Amino acid sequence: MKRNRFLVLSVLLVAALVLVLAGCAKEKPVSAGGQKTLKAGFVYVGPIGDLGFTNAHDVGRVYAEQQLPWLKTVYVESVPEGDAARFIDRLIQEEKCDVVFTCSFGFMDDTVKAGEKYPNKLFMHCSGYKQSANVGTYFADLYQMYYLNGLMAGALTKSNRIGYVGAFPTPEVVRHIDAYALGVMATNPKAKVEVRWIYSWFDPQKAKEAAEALVAAGVDCLAFTEDTQSVVQVAEEHTAAGKQVYSFSHYSPMQKYGENSCVSGQLVDWGVMYVKIFEDIKAGTWNNADMWWLTGDKAAELGGEFGVPVNPKFEGALKAKSVKTPDLGEMNVYDLVMKRYEQMKQGRETFDCFVGPIKDNKGEVRIPEGTLATKDYVLGTDILWYPENVVGDVP
Repeated sequence: MKRNRFLVLSVLLVAALVLVLAGCAKEKPVSAGGQKTLKAGFVYVGPIGDLGFTNAHDVGRVYAEQQLPWLKTVYVESVPEGDAARFIDRLIQEEKCDVVFTCSFGFMDDTVKAGEKYPNKLFMHCSGYKQSANVGTYFADLYQMYYLNGLMAGALTKSNRIGYVGAFPTPEVVRHIDAYALGVMATNPKAKVEVRWIYSWFDPQKAKEAAEALVAAGVDCLAFTEDTQSVVQVAEEHTAAGKQVYSFSHYSPMQKYGENSCVSGQLVDWGVMYVKIFEDIKAGTWNNADMWWLTGDKAAELGGEFGVPVNPKFEGALKAKSVKTPDLGEMNVYDLVMKRYEQMKQGRETFDCFVGPIKDNKGEVRIPEGTLATKDYVLGTDILWYPENVVGDVP
């Protein structure tokens, strides 16, 4: 009788131990160290043919899959912000993905909730700031390139009125505007930057209308943060009609849409980041620490097309304009752009546009003299202000 009781007790203890171990395994995020294949899913906010943010991510996805023979990827496109949860479910439940990348700021909360729902899967959210045990964040930041483009815009403008088409007034987009405006101020303190918001990441018609309105108001330089080539095309059309309008492209190579108007732009290489993330997952060394990569990390590149920092058609005009700098003395703007570019590659401590003193357009000191703005400041909501030379208020 005692023996039977002992056997029953032993069975119960073993069963309980199995349940505990199973529960522990469930809480541990996946590692691909022992897997032959790692499967990753991508959730995109726009279409892969947008020639902007989503297209650049998809180019990076394809590059990573080509570089890593053990990687398999799938994606869903044009997912509205606030509606990512059911697409994440599909990637996990139906596609059997090991890791899911959510590629828009507005997917942040759904990503965090998915991390709680699927504790044995990994999630990477692009541009967010919320991490958990199995949710990490990453971003290839372009504000440095916007500053360099601002240097060129300030030198080239004849009207001293410079336009900017913005998607949404998020910290990222305002950071782009501020960096661009600070670059304009460094080469042309008289110029003003005017912003038009379209409240959409991908709407070619709205972007075109905003750019046309800015040109009609007297702007002769255009930059933007939205995911179409519309702004570059507007500049090219006006230039072809006899009114030179300069443009600076965004995210993807767009110089072919503005051979006579696109001076430069900012390009991103998500591929290098994705390869790094996947290799870390495969090796079991992944962690949820925020990845913030800049031009020194080879994530951001200057130019309207890869390998061409400045459209050769505008080199002469940039070399003809000289400015004085506090640290480099007097030099032409083309050389200044190239010098700042090289400094940025060495790190923020070598050169960064967010070093004080910087005042907003209300006269308030936002970054004190000699202070380099911290990463948290640059990425957070504290950046929601405009420099002195930007017209209007952040919405």
